[in-house]
Amino acid sequence: MTNSDTLFAAGGDPVEILNWRRVTPRLTTSGQPTEAQLHRLKALGVTQVINLGLHTHEKALPNEPGSLAALGIVYTHIPVEFTAPSDVDFERYCAVMAEAANEVIHVHCIYNARVSAFVYRQFRDRPDKARSAAIMESIWRPGGVWARFIGNNADAALPDRYAGRDY
Repeated sequence: MTNSDTLFAAGGDPVEILNWRRVTPRLTTSGQPTEAQLHRLKALGVTQVINLGLHTHEKALPNEPGSLAALGIVYTHIPVEFTAPSDVDFERYCAVMAEAANEVIHVHCIYNARVSAFVYRQFRDRPDKARSAAIMESIWRPGGVWARFIGNNADAALPDRYAGRDY
């Protein structure tokens, strides 16, 4: 386990999933899970998966909706263009999260960059803002359109920076 695994995971969490993070006992995030890792989500008790990645991405699963339906997991796709995250995307995400408030939810994209920014924005005005900021920064520090998306206009002129590569 890496340091971020121990900070943002619980015992039994499938930390082998790219950029796995546990936000709350009922909310986890990651990069794109594999078919086998979808079964790990089911075993963890996940009842709903939200995907913010694009189905056209080379690392996307060919039939994630069907695979999750076969496991009895509800699937919602909110395709967020990486170069143009929008308030409409975020509002849809918040609506789905509110509808699934009593579910065990896993949210993913391809790398957990989109998702960690969405979760940060979701929690930024709550007492647990520091945890969501730490989760996001353990993956990346958004610049450009993503900095503006999360309300960090001071970093809007900077490029996106990735943990382990840029800092």
